Amino acid sequence: MTDSDPAYLVNVDAVVVRDGEYLLVERSPDEEHAAGELGFPGGTTDGDDEGPDVLEATVRREVREEVGVELATTMAYVQSNAFESDTGEGVVNVVFLCRYERGEVSVDPTEVAEVHWLTAEAVANHPETPAYTRQQLELAEGQRQLLGW
Repeated sequence: MTDSDPAYLVNVDAVVVRDGEYLLVERSPDEEHAAGELGFPGGTTDGDDEGPDVLEATVRREVREEVGVELATTMAYVQSNAFESDTGEGVVNVVFLCRYERGEVSVDPTEVAEVHWLTAEAVANHPETPAYTRQQLELAEGQRQLLGW
């Protein structure tokens, strides 16, 4: 790679559904990107994420680390996009629709201030929901209905 080649962090988000409600996190006010906003759990791939299905493995690891729950085996691709983070880094973000499998929610307060299980309507109407989270949820909700989840 040369200095002129684009470099991106690869991030994954998990739109986790359980009984018609979605798992959202309120990001810690100490986070560098999107502090205090409502969003889906997720994070970046790291040096330990190798082999097949690296994005799916990252989704499982990040959800486990951020909120302490396990996901069902099957997940579905929702969308991907590229953007520049609040800190100026290029990011490729990949969103997956996931089903909750088991576990009690527990959080790392350095990353997550609060966790909410909300209906799609409640997410859309929440004052701390950014436009991109609303868009991700709308696409995921369409996928969920197609899959019959």
